[in-house]
Amino acid sequence: MTTKIHASCDALGNPTGFHLTAGQAHDLQGADALLPKIIDRIEAFLADKAYDAQKRVVDLLKSAGIEIVIPSKKNRKEAREYDKDMYQWRHLIENFFQKLKQYRAIATRYDKTASAFLGAIHLVASVIWLK
Repeated sequence: MTTKIHASCDALGNPTGFHLTAGQAHDLQGADALLPKIIDRIEAFLADKAYDAQKRVVDLLKSAGIEIVIPSKKNRKEAREYDKDMYQWRHLIENFFQKLKQYRAIATRYDKTASAFLGAIHLVASVIWLK
């Protein structure tokens, strides 16, 4: 059994929310769960090409007046402009995942149930936040 961890982070790379999906699930399932919780608190949304979905992400962010910092997929007919300098800040969430996986129980998924695994993620994230 594999599990995918979806996370949202603030501008400093501190975690603000988590969602678990099956390992084979698309990243947009995590966005569907996390975006409604944070949409009223953000000014910009940084993500990779997997989140370049017009109806599920882009239209939702545009209607809320949020800056979209997502590179366009190759198959888009019209490439969307994005702030390339701001896109580099996405490394903060990658750094958070690197710190999260320093804990062996998270990296190897010791917990059998999703709720216990999510609890362990929250515990480790709070330790990371306090450092």
